[in-house]
Amino acid sequence: MQKKKIIILVFILVALVQLYIPAKMIWEKEDIIDSGTEYKFETEPVDPSDPIRGKYITLNYKENTTECENEKDWTVGDRVFVSFITDTTGFANIDDISKYEPIDNDSYLEAKIGYVTQDGSNMLTINYPFTRFYMEESKAGYAETLYQTVQIDSSVTTYALVVIKKGNAVLKDVLIDGVSIADKVEEIIE
Repeated sequence: MQKKKIIILVFILVALVQLYIPAKMIWEKEDIIDSGTEYKFETEPVDPSDPIRGKYITLNYKENTTECENEKDWTVGDRVFVSFITDTTGFANIDDISKYEPIDNDSYLEAKIGYVTQDGSNMLTINYPFTRFYMEESKAGYAETLYQTVQIDSSVTTYALVVIKKGNAVLKDVLIDGVSIADKVEEIIE
């Protein structure tokens, strides 16, 4: 009888842990959305994605390169902390990059260095952690085609709406001329 009670208690404990972990992840993302700083990151064209990888839109960003004091101080793959400002057109621009976590600013992003020049131009390319926008499976194919099509037209503005807080980011939406890509796909499907 004692052994049966222990098994039941262990089962209940394991079940609670399995519920706690996803609930905590959801709560953390919602907290970022509710109290983080929202930025618009202008996107640029990408090569078509591999359909084997899943149902998402692959995003590249125009504002992912910045000047540094000395390129020899940086290495590809290094963890960095990036702070942003909003330009006059409303899009995010890199304000500062540091190897150390800012203590006086909650609106920074933890990212990795993707490329460092070796020619004295002192430029770094940042790999943002929000390059995939997942959608409902039945709509993702339409969204990817639409996104790639509008990227060719230079008169159309596409951007990702990203909320940043204390190193973390949540990609809220992808917009085409201010309209959610999900709404644009709905228009195509109907």
